[in-house]
Amino acid sequence: MSSPSKILIAPLDWGLGHTTRCLPIIDLLLRKGHSVSLAGPRKILDFVAATFPEIRQFSLEGYQIRYSKHKAFFAGRIILQVPKILKAIRREHQWLQQIQAKEQFDLVISDNRYGLHHSTLPCVIMTHQLMIKSGRGKMIDRQLQKLHYRFLEKFRACWIIDEAGANNLSGELAHPAHLPGNARYIGILSQMTLSPLPEQPFKGIKEKPEILILLSGPEPMRSRLEAELLPQCKALSERYHFNFVAGNIQAGQPSLPANGSFRYFQKLSATDLAPLLHTADLVICRSGYSTLMDLAVLGKKAMLIPTPGQTEQEYLARYLQRKFQTAVAQQGHVILTTAIPPAFAQKAITVPTASMTRIDAAVRSVI
Repeated sequence: MSSPSKILIAPLDWGLGHTTRCLPIIDLLLRKGHSVSLAGPRKILDFVAATFPEIRQFSLEGYQIRYSKHKAFFAGRIILQVPKILKAIRREHQWLQQIQAKEQFDLVISDNRYGLHHSTLPCVIMTHQLMIKSGRGKMIDRQLQKLHYRFLEKFRACWIIDEAGANNLSGELAHPAHLPGNARYIGILSQMTLSPLPEQPFKGIKEKPEILILLSGPEPMRSRLEAELLPQCKALSERYHFNFVAGNIQAGQPSLPANGSFRYFQKLSATDLAPLLHTADLVICRSGYSTLMDLAVLGKKAMLIPTPGQTEQEYLARYLQRKFQTAVAQQGHVILTTAIPPAFAQKAITVPTASMTRIDAAVRSVI
């Protein structure tokens, strides 16, 4: 790329994980002098603007998936919304044709938005999930994978967000027997790479172990987990120091007063979250892939609580439990008094971080 390019980035709106892992890409492109624009619904635009206020924004409706309140129906409800998802894909494909005629972008980078491909414009799709875990059996999984590949191969390139070899974070999800023809592994991406490690994260010796509670995911599962963990954390604050990040992206002030051993945050930007992750001795969180990448970059011990019924998170939790002996608990059955001590005894999650040189080469290969 001998001259600056005009690049559009569009993450999927299923939670903020797809957005947070785009932040290192945005940072690299801006440092390289490119003109970067972002497309998405308002909550994504506002979230990214907190870190990169200078980039242009385009409103693009999300997929607006609704989740089941019950674990047994979680995957089934997603499957029932496939027609709605396909309609959203067609809509965003038409949107790109219209916006491209006006803006003349040089590259589109989509994170799991399958309609953002174009016949003459280089378009890339990023994903970590090539193998679909439907929870409905291997035959259904194979049919979904074939459909998935048909969408992925419409793009100039498919960037896989993981390492290619055995030292990976996603297991079968990103390492199936056969890859799409346009696949390229780019390594893991974490918003934590935007915040360098502090030279002296602690002053003196900690009086208590520090635990970060990091909640995320769809409602009502997120609120139910908060209600389950909040009183337990308050009761254990004599033994541990807790930073409780509720992960509620709705605007509002913290609902609980801060004290010496228990601090509550409604939500935090990547910049504000970074020091809490750096100093945490243990992180209790969902097993969403973007969260796992943040933990891997920092080499953190964790207790994972997958969203009930979300088969991808349940698979990742089991995979990391086998790989790193990471502690895993089930929502509705979390007893922190007995679960925290063995979690401290487990291995940290560690996987190599994607180098920006590799990302830069991937960008240059498609323009």
